[in-house]
Amino acid sequence: MIAKLTGTLDDFGPDWAVIDVAGVGYLVHASAKTLDAMGVRGDRVTVHTELQVSENDMRLIGFSSGEERAWFRLLTGIQGVGSKMALAVLSALSVEEVQRACASGDAAMVARAQGVGPKLAGRIVNELKDKAGALPSAAGVAVAAARQGSASADAVSALQNLGFKPNVATEAVARALDELGEGAELDALIRVGLKRAAG
Repeated sequence: MIAKLTGTLDDFGPDWAVIDVAGVGYLVHASAKTLDAMGVRGDRVTVHTELQVSENDMRLIGFSSGEERAWFRLLTGIQGVGSKMALAVLSALSVEEVQRACASGDAAMVARAQGVGPKLAGRIVNELKDKAGALPSAAGVAVAAARQGSASADAVSALQNLGFKPNVATEAVARALDELGEGAELDALIRVGLKRAAG
């Protein structure tokens, strides 16, 4: 499975980009926020990816962070939410806003996404409320990310992918950061964070 791409932004449209990696152009579908973060043609970009395979289609979805990819996975796990709908939510709201909306039960905020009606927004909020964790965890992710850059966000995402709730993963990575210091590598953050989350 393709988990990450680093290359040159070759071309882009309203919901896609072509990333040239050593002469091979990968068509990547993405949210508006991820596309904005990529910059302009010719820029060097890195995107986290998710490969979706169906009976008659195979598409690569790109994300600006591991956290955005984790939320995409949570959203597409809900009945009635496909990849296009999940990208619409992530285009309208930042990861922090989605987390805040789910944690506080704010369906109206999720309904701001194109094509998401009140009924579906309510289902999204209800099903993801527990996974969103408490409100401080969103702030914790932001603080950890600011302190350590993308390594802490990727470590939080890795722990979430292993089944830990966002608030547990965030607290574990924050404790790992305190223990290891600012220059900690991703592997070390995940290893120590895993011990703290399981402990």
